[in-house]
Amino acid sequence: MRKFYLLILGLLLSQPAYGQIQDQNIEMKGLIAKEMNSFTQKMTAYNINPNTLNYDLQYQRMNVTLDPAVYNIAGSVTSHFKPNLNMSSIYFDLTDNMVVSQVQYHGSNLTFQQLPTKEIKIDFPASIPANTLDSLTIHYSGAPTPGNAFSTTLQSGTPILCTLSEPYGAQDWFPTKQSMNDKIERFDFKITTPSQYNVAANGKLMSETILPGNQKLTFWRTAYPTAAYLIALSITNFVKINDTMGNPPFPFVNYVYPSTNADPVSMANIEWTKQIMSTFETYFGPYPFRNEKYGHMQFKFGGGMEHQTMSSMGSWSKGLIAHELAHQWFGDKVTCGAWNDIWLNEGFATFGAVLANEKLLMTNTEFKNFLLGEINNITSAPNGSTYVPDADLSNVSRIFNNRLTYAKGAYILRMIKWILGDAVFYQALKDYHARPNLAYNYVKTVDFNTSLLQSTGKDFTGFFNDWLYGEGYPSYTIKWKQTGNQILFKASQVQSSPTVSFFDIPLPIKVNGTGGQTAYFALNNTSNNQGFLETVSFPVASVEFNYEYQILEKNSTVIQDNTLSVSSVEKEEFALYPNPAKNELFIKGINKPAAYSIYSLDGKLIRKSVYQPGKAVGISELVPGSYIFSVDDKNIKFLKQ
Repeated sequence: MRKFYLLILGLLLSQPAYGQIQDQNIEMKGLIAKEMNSFTQKMTAYNINPNTLNYDLQYQRMNVTLDPAVYNIAGSVTSHFKPNLNMSSIYFDLTDNMVVSQVQYHGSNLTFQQLPTKEIKIDFPASIPANTLDSLTIHYSGAPTPGNAFSTTLQSGTPILCTLSEPYGAQDWFPTKQSMNDKIERFDFKITTPSQYNVAANGKLMSETILPGNQKLTFWRTAYPTAAYLIALSITNFVKINDTMGNPPFPFVNYVYPSTNADPVSMANIEWTKQIMSTFETYFGPYPFRNEKYGHMQFKFGGGMEHQTMSSMGSWSKGLIAHELAHQWFGDKVTCGAWNDIWLNEGFATFGAVLANEKLLMTNTEFKNFLLGEINNITSAPNGSTYVPDADLSNVSRIFNNRLTYAKGAYILRMIKWILGDAVFYQALKDYHARPNLAYNYVKTVDFNTSLLQSTGKDFTGFFNDWLYGEGYPSYTIKWKQTGNQILFKASQVQSSPTVSFFDIPLPIKVNGTGGQTAYFALNNTSNNQGFLETVSFPVASVEFNYEYQILEKNSTVIQDNTLSVSSVEKEEFALYPNPAKNELFIKGINKPAAYSIYSLDGKLIRKSVYQPGKAVGISELVPGSYIFSVDDKNIKFLKQ
């Protein structure tokens, strides 16, 4: 969800880009303010409800009556579930504002209790064996807890009802399972409304049926696994726009207010969705829900929400459209498995909006100014981690934090892209959400890290310790001197927070010649006051650091220092040899005892030991094949013959 757009310094932006971003900033502030107010109490709840861990929720069918002019819901939800072990009772998350009148099970009524913990406990007449598919139906009605999860208002004088359940609001309007470990495999909506209204929801529209008494039954179905908080609907006098996009084409469906349908700017931006969809499919892989649709349903809030297959939209800027679309891969297909890891949703979606700026919406100069604005925002305070500590889970403004979750989360991805290179990075993103154990499932940072290792052979554990779990940013002093056809560099670093002793990341250097020549280097900076010796074939006029804002840093300086000498900066390259190897490996560039690990390409740890300088590492017992050797945050792929 895009609840707040990054503040960009006006003086740093060209006017067109500044106007774009300011519009997005204004329209996205409203939603985060509402969420902070609405969800402050809910965030004291849980990532996992232990009472719902003993079953797999496989299917739910919602059959309810809704009228946007009436703040009420009435009907039933049928749930199909499979116990993980023998089970004599079952719990569902449901607020006690809802009045349960009956629980039906195999033609009989079951006893139940509505608990002040916002749960319903249902007792079975006999224990249900593990791995037995079973079902029950809960009949309920009432006025849901006031807030964003279920709300009504007016648009142009016409009633609208819409839902927004992130993070724990689903239980406010239907019985379900909200724990971040079990997606609902399939969900059916059967919504009865006054016939003048149209119902938008997740999935594929199966039917619309006019009923007696000026009523209409709308049936939507999604067959993709869905997190409970992504189940959503919106009801008003929508204009329905059915179209297609993609190659091969799939449905592109939009439910918009009549006033929006009459606004050429909004409609042009909705049409632009096709263009950004094509871009995202190029860089992220095929749209994850092609068998159903993508589209938008307008709702009352001043931002957007990535409801699966149909984002809810309060406005129509291209940045917002891109952000919510990117969520379909990152947030919907793969969903953060704990709110601590919310950056896996919001940082990735923000990166998607940044990609839209880079590829479609901004000139190169505008984009660089945009990135500088992002850096200024992220480094506006010296501390705070992108990962949300357990102690902060009761603070919704900390979870949905503009600076840390969105902006820094996205910049972490930009730095991974800098380390890996564009082609390897984007392939790694495609691999990540396509892995069988991760696709359409809940994920955590450790899963992303493991996937990166499998895709690239590089272990990002140290990187995440610094940039994700650690706080703050580095400031650098880069000294340089040219000696003949060599250029000497010395890099020193200070950290804004004591939580990180050293930020280990390649340093982007651009060397400018007196005749307009250029040379580019990525200095493998692994220690403070480290020296580097590179070759340059022209007289050097100047040196630029972080020239395309590849990394996060603040207040760094570049100094020409004629006191540098070759002996003070000469480096010994890290290397592993021979490669391929049969029985022994030798290491160059590690001059002190160091812990090392050997991994298989699927991330399995094969060996952990300590390297002694000058001594061989025996590998005779390894099965022939490819492995990853990791030492001092350096990783090299080698082949055992």
